[in-house]
Amino acid sequence: MALLEDLLERSGGVCELSGVADDLVIYEVPPVSTGGLDGSILISTTCKNQIENPETTDANHWRCLNDSMWSEHDAVKVVVWRMLNRLKSEGWPQDLLDMMYLEDETLAWAKATGEDGEEGEKIVHRDVNGNILENGDSVVLIKDLKVKGSSMVAKQGTAVRRISLDHDNAEYIEGKVDGQQIVIITKYVKKL
Repeated sequence: MALLEDLLERSGGVCELSGVADDLVIYEVPPVSTGGLDGSILISTTCKNQIENPETTDANHWRCLNDSMWSEHDAVKVVVWRMLNRLKSEGWPQDLLDMMYLEDETLAWAKATGEDGEEGEKIVHRDVNGNILENGDSVVLIKDLKVKGSSMVAKQGTAVRRISLDHDNAEYIEGKVDGQQIVIITKYVKKL
């Protein structure tokens, strides 16, 4: 729980996006590579739910980004930039994006999920049932899969936790099966 304590201290005990003090949770900013204090933010469950479920996004809730966009922490700025891009059809987020500055490395991190692309350009990973897959999701294999370059067979029903997405191909995800990192085709998995 040291991470939670560090995030509470850094944020002053409030959501680093909206400033509310209720129902705070740790959010690891995808694509998760480092996690920890530099790769995580403390946010309200309302913010987390809207980030993870774009169809539930309430544009007025995100007017708080006007303040949080000036955070000194890169993880906060990355999430702010992504949400502003998601909402830019509203008009006002574009004004904030025009004022926002991110270092090259931070901007590359922000763009890693493709949130800045137009709706038709975004690479969306979907499981066999059409559910949208995100970095860090858990999936289950729906058939036995031979792993190329090895004698291993990933068995049907195997749970793959904390997947990562291929940002160039919507059909590929990566995850660990029996301790080995493998590439899996999305049509052979079901989101848990």
